Amino acid sequence: MKAFAALCGMAVVTMMMSACNQTPANTHDADVRAISDTEARWNTDYVSKNPEKIVAYYADDAVLMVPGMPATTGKDAIRTSIQQMLTDPALTLKFQASKVDVAKSGELGYTQGSYTMTMTNPATRRVMSDHGSYVTVYRKQADGKWKVAEDIATSSVPPSAPASARPRKHSAEKHSAQKRHPRSKKH
Repeated sequence: MKAFAALCGMAVVTMMMSACNQTPANTHDADVRAISDTEARWNTDYVSKNPEKIVAYYADDAVLMVPGMPATTGKDAIRTSIQQMLTDPALTLKFQASKVDVAKSGELGYTQGSYTMTMTNPATRRVMSDHGSYVTVYRKQADGKWKVAEDIATSSVPPSAPASARPRKHSAEKHSAQKRHPRSKKH
């Protein structure tokens, strides 16, 4: 009986040691799944348009870089930017990772993928669509959760030319247009 108790005791100690000695390589697949699940929840939270839920994915010292705006550093500054974005009733944002990986150290991970977004153009007040690619770098926190350290998006939609750079119709084109539309006023 003593031998059986000793054998059971050794088995328990061995299991405890193997559980405590989980190396980052052993958690790679679980970490990749955790980051993928995080992005799925993040997409859902963008639909809800709840700024606190959206900002909760960022680390306190995170950096957000989006087209047409300077980099935003820190969770409080990111919160302000997100709150401004969410005031747009036309806003939709969906993103899908095509690649998710975690470093061998188990401390950093990243996603790379594409996004689509609809929003109101502040200059024209018209709803516009945008799409592009993104890279998000995640850092594992002390509690084991993954938080965004760097969030970078690049639009595939070329920026529109400023009004001053748009070509103007020449007077011959105006005259020709007036001939086609006889009710148009002459200038």
